[in-house]
Amino acid sequence: WAGTVCSDPPMLSISVRKERFSHHILLESGEFVVNLVGREQLQAADYCGVRSGRDTDKWKDTGLTPEKANVVIAQCPLYLACKTQQVIELGSHDLFIARIAGMGVREELLDEKGRIDLRRAGLTAYSHGVYYALGDAMAFFGYSVAAPEVRKRRMRELK
Repeated sequence: WAGTVCSDPPMLSISVRKERFSHHILLESGEFVVNLVGREQLQAADYCGVRSGRDTDKWKDTGLTPEKANVVIAQCPLYLACKTQQVIELGSHDLFIARIAGMGVREELLDEKGRIDLRRAGLTAYSHGVYYALGDAMAFFGYSVAAPEVRKRRMRELK
């Protein structure tokens, strides 16, 4: 489980079950990477979620390519490199709150102005046992109170 928790400084959280193979690695290293998964990596990501690194070599099994200390997945559209700031025991899971220390994006996802075009990424999301494709932008922050001409202009820019 992952989510944004702060924008300045940029921070996120992940929640990890204590018996997971990666749990002790996270505690010891104090660092982790969140690889955002595109449609092309979905089967490999699912496999990594249901198989333990205790029992198998996930890199070999999935054909994913490790980069940067074997935590960044070359095939994934984007990654966020994180440094743990706090660990909160919740029960079955621990919540790792981390500062985003770096990020990377595949070149083909950048538009002509150098901005990330997430529509090209084919990102996926997971909720309650089901994977979903993320797609078109629906609105922008503040659209509900924006003047009609601003709303129209901004929505055209998002298309």
